Amino acid sequence: MSTPTAAIVTDTESVIEKLMESPEPSIRWKTRTGILGEDGDSPSNRALLDEIHSSERVRSLLARRDDTGRLEPVGDVYAKWQGAHWVLSHLADIGYPPGDPDLNPIRDQLLDCWLDEQYFDEYEAKSKSKAYSRQGSPVMRGRHRQHASQHGNALWSILRLGLADQRTEQLAERLLRWQWPDGGWNCDKKPDADSSSFMETLYPTRALSIYGEKAGDETARKAASRAARIFLDRYLYKRRSDGGVMHPEFVKLHYPLYWHYDFLGGLKAMAETGFIDDANCGPALDLLVEMRLPDGGWPALSKYYKCSTDLKPGNDSVDWGGTSKRKMNEWVTVDALTVLRAAGRLAV
Repeated sequence: MSTPTAAIVTDTESVIEKLMESPEPSIRWKTRTGILGEDGDSPSNRALLDEIHSSERVRSLLARRDDTGRLEPVGDVYAKWQGAHWVLSHLADIGYPPGDPDLNPIRDQLLDCWLDEQYFDEYEAKSKSKAYSRQGSPVMRGRHRQHASQHGNALWSILRLGLADQRTEQLAERLLRWQWPDGGWNCDKKPDADSSSFMETLYPTRALSIYGEKAGDETARKAASRAARIFLDRYLYKRRSDGGVMHPEFVKLHYPLYWHYDFLGGLKAMAETGFIDDANCGPALDLLVEMRLPDGGWPALSKYYKCSTDLKPGNDSVDWGGTSKRKMNEWVTVDALTVLRAAGRLAV
């Protein structure tokens, strides 16, 4: 039986040219470094980082800083989608220049929140009602039931932005302690829940991979590799039981994902953790190629935000290109091409 030929994306010149002409410096920077493979430290790309730093998008994301440099609402870093947690995640993904001390107050907001004593206060809970009866970290049948995506996203953002300090390793320690026997994480407080969640596992996987690399921590690297199997064993979007699609949103394209999951987000994680060449990424890569538009780009088929500066759940202060079945979304397109290049599926 012959092995199917991997789908390769060709005729990319026009779409790459469109991306390079984008008014968004972040799109141009991602194109240069992720698709074209340019050195991020080259003079031209360092100039692009300066442009990102002073861009209108960044100014909008950071507009709610108070006199101390913290982001309002100060007491709710997880406010969807304008709290400090999400803003730092956005900055980390769009190429904001690393090591900026002006972001330290926002980093401190995250660390003060996610390293609060409640996350170190573990208690046994035998029922769902008991798990919700008090603050702390419930343990049910030997499994920690925590929103590990919160700590994982914070750790990933801080590391990507070059803002790590002596406290950062505590985020990694929590993730390692909370890892489930199957390699992932889950917040499900039903006692019989025994399988990890894609949503809770995505960011911890990415975070522990980059933490292991930067800190030289072999335990973290192995933990990230175990977590990657959660996705790979399911081909990034399929049920193990019958091969069907796990959830309709998993096979749509979004930007940003926030705490959600889709198969492109899974492919980005596999590229970061060094598993993009695993054969089990094949179906997801093929699906990505199939979803390419006639104009050469990829669409955002669904979104989790409304563009508004009003501090209401679901509002984001900036527009990420909206959705369309016919027109490419620059943010989705640059990520899709970057993943395909990492997988050797892009003829540039």
